[in-house]
Amino acid sequence: MLMTFKEAGALAGLELIHKNEQSRGFEAVCVDSRLAGPGALFVALDGEKHDGHKFVKAALKAGAAGAIVEKTKLSTLGLDETTTYTLLAADNTLHALQELAAAYLEQFPKLLRIAITGSSGKTTTKELAAAMIGLERNVTFNKGNLNSDIGLPLSVFQVRKEHDVGIFEMGMNRKGEIAELAAVLKPHIALITNTSAAHIGLIGGEREIALEKKAAFSHFTGKEHAILPENSAFAELLADNIKGTISYFGKKAAKKFGGAESKGLRGSTITWENKTTNFALPGEYNLMNALAAAALAEAAGVSGTAIRDGLAAAKALFGRGEVIEGDITIVRDCYNANPDSMEKAITLCDEAASGRRRVYVIGPMLELGRAAKTAHEKLGERLARSKADIIFLFGEETKDAYKKLQDAKNKLTFHTNDIDELKSKVNDSVKKDDVLLLKGSRASALERIMPAAANVKTA
Repeated sequence: MLMTFKEAGALAGLELIHKNEQSRGFEAVCVDSRLAGPGALFVALDGEKHDGHKFVKAALKAGAAGAIVEKTKLSTLGLDETTTYTLLAADNTLHALQELAAAYLEQFPKLLRIAITGSSGKTTTKELAAAMIGLERNVTFNKGNLNSDIGLPLSVFQVRKEHDVGIFEMGMNRKGEIAELAAVLKPHIALITNTSAAHIGLIGGEREIALEKKAAFSHFTGKEHAILPENSAFAELLADNIKGTISYFGKKAAKKFGGAESKGLRGSTITWENKTTNFALPGEYNLMNALAAAALAEAAGVSGTAIRDGLAAAKALFGRGEVIEGDITIVRDCYNANPDSMEKAITLCDEAASGRRRVYVIGPMLELGRAAKTAHEKLGERLARSKADIIFLFGEETKDAYKKLQDAKNKLTFHTNDIDELKSKVNDSVKKDDVLLLKGSRASALERIMPAAANVKTA
């Protein structure tokens, strides 16, 4: 049992409503009624697409131990005298979930809490840090990218007494979200990977994005540790008035880093404490993710051996710079895209695919707001300077990039909004030994053209 309902009500300021006295507490927390089996606490969130209150009755019938609901919606739940239930009533169920998660964490005073935020590289840095620290300490971390105002609180309930370290990624797609997550986690160590123009349309300018990321330190009291990128244009802004220790990560800041030798799309060889190890993730940006993770591992007190072994075990996650070898080589980097990550992916393939034909399939960069047109125009100019032999552009937003490429008249370029047409065109164009880059925002799902790349070994 994670917590009794009585404890949960008291800690999160919730009103306890009983009709099932046999249900004392809960063993798991979920926001999806399909996961609300025996022992689960179902939190009814009122979202943009679905109102969880419509599924409370189904969750309770499926055996859920209880539910958190909003007080104003009690009469809409459809519960009758034949339904047994335990409800916790809140003014706002999302805030209740966050407050409950924060209270739950307080039960583990010995847990070292680590937070990772930034415009890109969060998930890779988290996975690398967990691999390093997990070799010497018992680690829990949020799975995948459960890093939102909902995902992080749910991840917190995975903490158990045996865990020494909790590593949590904190994402953002609206103002104030990082501050909310910091209030849940209250990290002892917090790292910012970078502060580029991701979500600029939702937040504002890059300075505003940096300030939002800086909220990761908002619950520091003086004993905590902030880790910042050494090459940030907003280094002074990020470091200003932080209550606690400040250090930096990067090639210069990492005193035990002895350099890296690129092996192209096969990653690099990294020297740490005068010993070398192979690191499979390619590109300068992944080297920065590795150095960020190493800084966290050092702050957590693990050895250089664990850092090297963690690097050696690294594997790319789906859509995050995966290199898939076959008759052609696919760089599948289509989990997300913003101007910074787009530049990194293009640069990687420009530099690492020497002597091979390059085919770039580029999808849109979303959530850029009023900056979208200019950003896609600059993307077109960058692609015109790239070493791509053929460029395929997909999606309405990329028309601005396409026009710039047409103006440049130096690339074989094609544009479409039709995924089936894109598949066909790519399939007709790729040849043995080509390098195929797939890069775009998640909504474009460019992995859908994978079957078009014949004879690729995905295992």
